[in-house]
Amino acid sequence: MSDFSAAERQRYRRHLQLAEIGEAGQQRLRQARVLVIGAGGLGCPILQYLAAAGVGTLGLADADQVELTNLPRQILYGPADVGQLKVEAAARALRRLNDLVTYELHAVRVSPANVRELVAAYDVVVDGSDNFPTRYLLNDACVSLGRPLVSGAIYKFEGQVSVFNYQGGPTYRCLFPEPPSAAEAPDCNTTGVLNVLPGLIGTVQATEALKVVLGLGDVLSGRLWILDTLSFQSRTLRFRRDPVQSLLNLDSANPADYFDASCAPALPLATAISASDLQALLAAAEPPLLLDVRGRLEYQRRHLPGALLLPLPELAARAAEVPRTRPVVVYCQSGVRSAKAVELLQRDFGFANLQTLSGGLEEYPGF
Repeated sequence: MSDFSAAERQRYRRHLQLAEIGEAGQQRLRQARVLVIGAGGLGCPILQYLAAAGVGTLGLADADQVELTNLPRQILYGPADVGQLKVEAAARALRRLNDLVTYELHAVRVSPANVRELVAAYDVVVDGSDNFPTRYLLNDACVSLGRPLVSGAIYKFEGQVSVFNYQGGPTYRCLFPEPPSAAEAPDCNTTGVLNVLPGLIGTVQATEALKVVLGLGDVLSGRLWILDTLSFQSRTLRFRRDPVQSLLNLDSANPADYFDASCAPALPLATAISASDLQALLAAAEPPLLLDVRGRLEYQRRHLPGALLLPLPELAARAAEVPRTRPVVVYCQSGVRSAKAVELLQRDFGFANLQTLSGGLEEYPGF
């Protein structure tokens, strides 16, 4: 017997009344762990419907902040959310919708450095990203770890949905063996999209994710569903598992497939500041946080007062300790490790508030 409370039974009554779902199915939803990549146009409806359905644990992975241009199609957000991390703003809205769900927030950009750990923690992955490298990266991670991948994509007035790596079915590479060239790939930063299109496609993705969790119906495995909103005609293309492409994973695929997307968000360049500039900043009323990425022995011998120590080899695992809401100056002994640290934090975690000390402590007075 399930242990649903009276409030849960009332909330999920329409599911419980469906013979195909019932208490056993709702319990499967409550026990499920689903990772949604991207909290943007596709991610918003995906997250809303999975949360409302009672999926027990939802992972939200997105490093971006809410922008004014997002609001017409990313319907979890309002003007007051502009400038805030999407995962945090989305979680607040989702908790108002269903506070029985556990929300796990990953304010990171999915990358080869973190994708394995992210995907391994969940049962199903739903891809709401907007670039080809992320799609190939997620596919290869799901193949490596045996996770089904619910994929969606939108372009102007058209969208598509499919489910990959489901119960031995085809993978993303079976349908698209190689990424498009830079000339072929659309630039999502300059290409418009009908604002309701992500809602339509994201809702279909949520439907497929629920079917996967529930083991219900005919999942879109080996089929690509395409919708043209201008004619409101849809068609379904069938494709088969490729014996070679279906085996490619994180350990065997070309790593170049995971980079250089035309739609990948541009990373802000960190400003290199001089020692005198840093001294002036530290004397200001609101000084920046100092982040020391040297080793522990170096730090113990001497460091700038108040500096946070996060050795470079540990930085990826402890990136959550670096604040995003105030300026951060990263330093090391010569400037080499701090440059690598900044690149890591920007590329893999989406930090936009970093500066680096040019020349490191070797150029700083007194060192």
